[in-house]
Amino acid sequence: MAEVRSFIDLRAFAASVEAPATGDYRSARVSLPLAEGPCSVELLALDGAAGSDAGLPGDEFVIVLAGSLRLGEVMLETDACAVIPSGVAFDWQAAPGTRALAMRYAIEKPAADRIVLIDESAALTPSNPPLAELLVGPTPSCRNHTDYLSSDGVVICGTWDSTPYHRTAMRYRHHELMHLLNGSVTFRDETGASRTFGKGDIFLLEHGAMCSWDSQENVKKVYAIWRPVVA
Repeated sequence: MAEVRSFIDLRAFAASVEAPATGDYRSARVSLPLAEGPCSVELLALDGAAGSDAGLPGDEFVIVLAGSLRLGEVMLETDACAVIPSGVAFDWQAAPGTRALAMRYAIEKPAADRIVLIDESAALTPSNPPLAELLVGPTPSCRNHTDYLSSDGVVICGTWDSTPYHRTAMRYRHHELMHLLNGSVTFRDETGASRTFGKGDIFLLEHGAMCSWDSQENVKKVYAIWRPVVA
């Protein structure tokens, strides 16, 4: 029987696992169980440590859960996030008790030569609403700002907002990590399980999940999407 893909509360995941003894940036990690592929999600336990890295084997989106983390010249306080492009060398330093989440996509060619901060205050421009055939009720007004797009267009990270809307279930063709900055949204998967996420929550919609969306208020989120190319 195929495993059902769904939504995953990433703060709950981080709280439920035993963090490794702190080590270097690459080793002090616990992986979230996901289907095998070029995209992974991991908890980083960087408790007051520091070091340097000659360049990661992929683009990595990082969001700080607790503490603070300096990546090169970019300082991330709690809930702040950035993208480390593949192969970009950096030094790093973490405050005591620092925990972060990392979503990495294995790719060789970077799309930038420096660490890219996700700007939550960036001006948003109109973007496409959900497909009309999936909507229940009025079409929402959606806006977006893209901070990072991988060199092959498979990973996109940025900020998005929308007026309220209800969308029937669709099959997610991507992993999407979301951090809600405002509002709330309820998801229901194909088993009937549902969960409402609100401001401050960090969660993942898995590639292959069949989920609906219902937001009764304006929503704003930071997102990191891995959408594989379909042959």
